[in-house]
Amino acid sequence: MKVKLPVRPAILKRRTFEPPAEDRERKIRLDFNENTAGCSPAVRRALANLSAKQLAMYPEYQAPSRRLARYFGVRPEELLLTNGADDALRAVFDAFVEQRSPILICEPTFPMYRFYGEIFGARIDTLRYAADMKFPLHDVIAALPKKPRVLFIANPNNPTGTLLQRPALEKILQAATHTAVAIDEAYAEFSGVTAVPWIRRYPQLFVIRTFAKAAGLAGLRLGAVLARADSLNYLRRAMPPFPVNVASLVAAEAAVRDRGTLRRYVSEVKRLRERLGHDLTLLGVKTFPSAGNFLLADFGPRGPALFGKLERQGILLRERSREIAPGFVRISIGTPGEMRALMDSIRKDYKPKAI
Repeated sequence: MKVKLPVRPAILKRRTFEPPAEDRERKIRLDFNENTAGCSPAVRRALANLSAKQLAMYPEYQAPSRRLARYFGVRPEELLLTNGADDALRAVFDAFVEQRSPILICEPTFPMYRFYGEIFGARIDTLRYAADMKFPLHDVIAALPKKPRVLFIANPNNPTGTLLQRPALEKILQAATHTAVAIDEAYAEFSGVTAVPWIRRYPQLFVIRTFAKAAGLAGLRLGAVLARADSLNYLRRAMPPFPVNVASLVAAEAAVRDRGTLRRYVSEVKRLRERLGHDLTLLGVKTFPSAGNFLLADFGPRGPALFGKLERQGILLRERSREIAPGFVRISIGTPGEMRALMDSIRKDYKPKAI
């Protein structure tokens, strides 16, 4: 029997998305912007208290949504829970993007915007961050009259760390009269800047949040979209009835109740991020201002060899040579011990020409 599957052209044109690394558990994981200190102890207690009956039932969302909406400062009808922030992005595509629809992204940035754009067969219009990693604000505003279906902005941006302040965000929203603006705030707890208070003012605004970073729940996959209720209803039409599992709901509620652990972790990340930037600068390594739980650094032409040595020593970084230039790397901020181990290894293996 001869069979030919009717595969969509967009799928035929792209490769399978392969995670950059496996076998990471016992290594120093400074490559995925994870919370390497781990989640709050309150989360583990809450998960341990899940009953067999709860695990056997389909989740109920109303009560958890009310409590998590309160954490974000919105009404329950302005919150849509998703299976991680990636699923939130997919819902935006489902609602607004068709084959050959134009979307607008600014690169280098989170690769999932391009990933879904390719999957949906969209026309991907791309602008570039400047050499100093400045956001191309003027170019974005100039492109909006062409009416792209969606503009995706990571704020702060991954991997550059660039933070758009509120005046710039408002200029974009005022210009985006025919475009859904998806602002990905995966690192908002570290930046302190959010567009959430504007969702009722701008019906085209969709803010995406995650519990993977500051809350340390990457393994449980919980994200959210915050938007004006009538706008969010378009995304709800594209969602399955039970997109989020009960364990992630229980864990997220426990994490946001334990605000003290969350605040201490964010404060420690900021301190260590500043220290890392200072230490690298003393070695002659160029770093860029970051508002996330990571730092972008340029080690120059000798960087790739260093990154390979660190990986062999069990220290994982996220090389960005392909997206930016050889020698660029994104370094997640880990625990104090992990950051000491990183710098000890760099000082042994990286010999700058001048200090």
